[in-house]
Amino acid sequence: MDTLAQWRRLVATRDPSGLDALLADEVVFHSPVVHTPQRGRLLTRMYLTAAMHVLGNASFRYVRELVGAGDAVLEFEAEVDGITVNGVDMIRWDSQGIVDFKVMVRPAKA
Repeated sequence: MDTLAQWRRLVATRDPSGLDALLADEVVFHSPVVHTPQRGRLLTRMYLTAAMHVLGNASFRYVRELVGAGDAVLEFEAEVDGITVNGVDMIRWDSQGIVDFKVMVRPAKA
């Protein structure tokens, strides 16, 4: 399974329906708005689906990628309500799928 390619496909199509197949059962999600890690596929799917709805407009694009064998840092930009949002998705995966997903964004009001 090429996890990163599947993630890119979901982002490009703005279709979160494939998240269950991509996320490991015990995935941990680190949100920029919730101060404790969110654990499990259900919570992670909810947060990523919400992010796709908010950030996943025509302006969203990855502008830089640092990719390793089982992890990646993907820098993104998007415009939301006239605000340019810049952030990173830090993704780690194994044979079960995505096991850790961390999002950091700026500016703070984003």
